[in-house]
Amino acid sequence: MHHVNNSIERAENELAENEFARDVLAGLSADVKTLPSRWLYDERGSALFEEITKLEEYYLTRAETSILRDRQMDIADFVGSGATLVEYGAGAGVKTELVLAGLRDPRGYVPIDIADTFLAETSKRIASRFPSLCVRPIERNFLDVFEVPFDGSGAGRTGFFPGSTMGNLNTTEAQTLLTQMGRHLGDKGRAIIGVDLQKNVDKLLNAYDDSAGVTAAFNLNLFARINTELGGDFRLEQFKHVARWNETEKAVEMHLVSLCDQRVTLCEQTFHFRASETIHTESSRKYTVESFKRLVHAGGWRVAEAWQDGDALFGLFGLVRH
Repeated sequence: MHHVNNSIERAENELAENEFARDVLAGLSADVKTLPSRWLYDERGSALFEEITKLEEYYLTRAETSILRDRQMDIADFVGSGATLVEYGAGAGVKTELVLAGLRDPRGYVPIDIADTFLAETSKRIASRFPSLCVRPIERNFLDVFEVPFDGSGAGRTGFFPGSTMGNLNTTEAQTLLTQMGRHLGDKGRAIIGVDLQKNVDKLLNAYDDSAGVTAAFNLNLFARINTELGGDFRLEQFKHVARWNETEKAVEMHLVSLCDQRVTLCEQTFHFRASETIHTESSRKYTVESFKRLVHAGGWRVAEAWQDGDALFGLFGLVRH
């Protein structure tokens, strides 16, 4: 059995590697070069992102955490007793502890994440802190199609999607996730989703280009990952991290800008970069309460509760099926 498990694990790793290679080659071959933001979060990337959340400029985590603390009882009332919490993109799960601590008799916790090390650590910590909770981690990209196991008790299911990851998804991806959540959570399911709200552009840009350079390291780490996993020869010092505001998309965009005319080779293919040419790695869309209501309505949900921090920087929304 041990050998079978090893074979399965090897096959899964190869599949993920192939998917990574396919995405990178396709993105760098396009007329306007892009790389999918989900590949930013390897173990190093995930650790750097946790550092970002503690930065002075990155107000998002502090604002959302203040909502989770101040509205803990309201959230518990919204979720109801005996619930199973399904978290999409669990990461370090720090905010999850705040929610679970406030819930009445929670039954289960299902963290879903692509970073297996973070998933294992988070699952272990949550299980240790809440011994009566049934913790069942799922190592998947939350946009993939997969099933979520339940104990069949029929207890309430609540999806949890904190942070501003919803803002990283384009409209099609957001609808895919909302539909999938509906399937996982059922007709009586509920969801709690965090989104960053539209505000002063300078404040937004500073959050994605901090003075300590942690966000730059996070973005450039994607090249380090390509070099390690795909045999690339990116020279990180020849690229620069840049954050830009896209008014049409209402999004902060992260780019990696080539500082000179250069060539990069990976997977036996060569790619040319002109000086100042960019690779778009991530979009972080910002919402108003109204634009978010429209988004979720199209995905089969409606906003039942809307909570904001004291400065109205961030929004946490309680959704029900419509």
